[in-house]
Amino acid sequence: MESNQAKIELLHAALTDQIIKAFYNVYNSLGYGFLEKVYENALALELREMGLSVECQKPLNVSYRNQIVGEYFADLVVEGKVIIELKAMETIHEAHLRQLQNYLKATEIEVGLLLNFGRKPEFKRRVFQKPLKE
Repeated sequence: MESNQAKIELLHAALTDQIIKAFYNVYNSLGYGFLEKVYENALALELREMGLSVECQKPLNVSYRNQIVGEYFADLVVEGKVIIELKAMETIHEAHLRQLQNYLKATEIEVGLLLNFGRKPEFKRRVFQKPLKE
């Protein structure tokens, strides 16, 4: 029998696999050294060519105690199911992971990818499963 943790880790796995493939396609073509916006535009193009729905700089409401307390702009949202946070840094830092985790906590989206177009391509996948609504 599959555990709850395994189900959480597999949430939108096929979609995140496609996104990671697109990430490496862009990285292998453009390499290191551009601004995040260049990678954002190229990744959006790559994902759309794969037939996926992509929203760039999508405003997402941040909720606290069931009240909207602000909004932020996700670099990319794919298929309405995965938030992508892009970086073009030397390496991923803990603060970047916390930023992504907070975006997942504060929104209805449960899966996020942090993609870093640094000297070495890096990615981290995060899941924040929401409690079932009554």
